[in-house]
Amino acid sequence: MRIYFDNNATTPMHPSAVETLTTLSAEVFGNPSSVHFEGRKAKQVLEDARDRVAALLGAESKDIVFTSGGTESNNAALRGVVSNGSECCHIVTTTIEHPSVTAVVADLEVQGHEVTRIKPQASGRVDADEVIAALRPGTRLVTMMLANNETGVIQPVKEVAEVCRARGILFHTDAVQAIGKTPVSVADLGVDVLALAGHKFHGPKGAGALWVRGGSGLAGWVIGGSQERRRRAGTEAVPLYAALGAAAQAVLDEQDLVLGMESMRDRLEEAILGAIDGSVVNGKDAARVPNTTNLRISGCDSESMVIGLDLEGISVSGGAACGSGRVEGSHVLREMGVSLEDARSSFRISICRFTKKDEIDQFVGAVVRVAASVRASTGAAVTA
Repeated sequence: MRIYFDNNATTPMHPSAVETLTTLSAEVFGNPSSVHFEGRKAKQVLEDARDRVAALLGAESKDIVFTSGGTESNNAALRGVVSNGSECCHIVTTTIEHPSVTAVVADLEVQGHEVTRIKPQASGRVDADEVIAALRPGTRLVTMMLANNETGVIQPVKEVAEVCRARGILFHTDAVQAIGKTPVSVADLGVDVLALAGHKFHGPKGAGALWVRGGSGLAGWVIGGSQERRRRAGTEAVPLYAALGAAAQAVLDEQDLVLGMESMRDRLEEAILGAIDGSVVNGKDAARVPNTTNLRISGCDSESMVIGLDLEGISVSGGAACGSGRVEGSHVLREMGVSLEDARSSFRISICRFTKKDEIDQFVGAVVRVAASVRASTGAAVTA
């Protein structure tokens, strides 16, 4: 049986989400905007799902807007905030955001908005004081991810959001890689807009959400109907959102498994660092979500490691799924100050709350074998 350790790219659906999607696709076909029985039934299912997603965030249901996933949520948030102003504004972000943020910010910059980008420290964590120092009277938006998709490093969202709120600056966070791995409370974070994607925590692909603080004034992005608080028009995909709600409920019901990921990750890292000379965990000195390890093995290029492990029946990633196949090395690691050679020798391992100890042990044995094979084939010298 294969071992799947690429859960930051996507996760297998939770059994409850599969059952919900399968059953409701056949049984709940009404349009939730209709007033007849089938419509009312669909509407109830939709609102039950909204309640479950809200509960996962410690939020109110009325502030949840369903979307197709993280990319749409991030696009909608950034463009919706900026479009509310009649003039070009100043945006603060980081250099380690997901492409669904960096590409939008770059596009807004082309349109005339000013952008300040903050680099991370060597640990992978952005300095909150640097972000705060970049704020100015014309700053309308700060966007910072909660957990990095490649290293798992948790960013100082709460610290920066507190200052932004006091100054009337809207704060958006891409929380896609944090949900289901660490507790996320919108009240505790103090952000204004938060994006999530169901397929990152055992929900279905094509279903995500945007939490929007009441009074934030986020502009709608799809017009033509009154659905989703007039922010995203169109008939809702009720079975998909119900499955998203089921996945959200499963996170709350399985907190013991969520908490158990850290010991699994630590077991994996300790075993590899002890068994392979020249191995390093990128971002190890910073707080991280408990499922992610970004491993560097000197003398072993990531592509060879990913292919070698795949032949062993194990799935890992050379970096972000949306950036796989690139040969220049992870831009996140490069921004952390990692050399090009070392970035090319790094790959990402992302477990989930259903990972077993025997899978960790099998994985470690496979990494040791593949690393030795890659080094032998290239005659690479081991460096610390």
